[in-house]
Amino acid sequence: MYVVIVGGGKVGYYLAKDLLARGHEVTIIERDERKCHRIQDDFGSIVLEGECSTDLMEQAGASRADVFIAVTGEDETNLVLSQIAKRFFQIPKAIARVVNPKNRKTFNQLGIDLTVSATEIITTLIEQEMATQEILPLVSLGRGKLEIVEIHLPIDSPALKKTVQQLSLPEDSILISIIRGDQIIVPRGDTVFRPNDTVLALTATASAEKLKTFFYP
Repeated sequence: MYVVIVGGGKVGYYLAKDLLARGHEVTIIERDERKCHRIQDDFGSIVLEGECSTDLMEQAGASRADVFIAVTGEDETNLVLSQIAKRFFQIPKAIARVVNPKNRKTFNQLGIDLTVSATEIITTLIEQEMATQEILPLVSLGRGKLEIVEIHLPIDSPALKKTVQQLSLPEDSILISIIRGDQIIVPRGDTVFRPNDTVLALTATASAEKLKTFFYP
């Protein structure tokens, strides 16, 4: 997989490091000379220095990229570059960092495939700790219309001792996996829920609250 990353700060640096370790091809576009030198010293000639533009993206080989990731510290820049990546270079998947969580909806409405907001994730985690009977959204998909959510089953969950088939979940909700201790279980019709199971599900955002009623008293 070939990935083009715009932004060679801490997020872009460690993202590239992880992708390279997994055997993927990566190019970073970064305007800061010192950051470019650090990336080049650590990873070799995978970085292009300069203000990101269509010319620099073309030089990076964006037209053959599988994924485009914009992780600069500026929402406007991440949005514009992600749109250029999809519309001009026809990159199948565009992922953008969102600094201000209020902008996430706009990103989704304008066709960005996936948005990541560290602020929103941390806030949600805090709220999750304060209120245990909540569904934790992990990833927003389909321009905000779909979510991958995490559900932790309490000891008084109405789903306990029932099978997946018996729950009759909403049609627009699909169970992805059940994490039980150090096991990852692929849910089947006869899979039985147990206390402290962690359930990962794909659901329509509008149905998230309805899905909650199947797992919390």
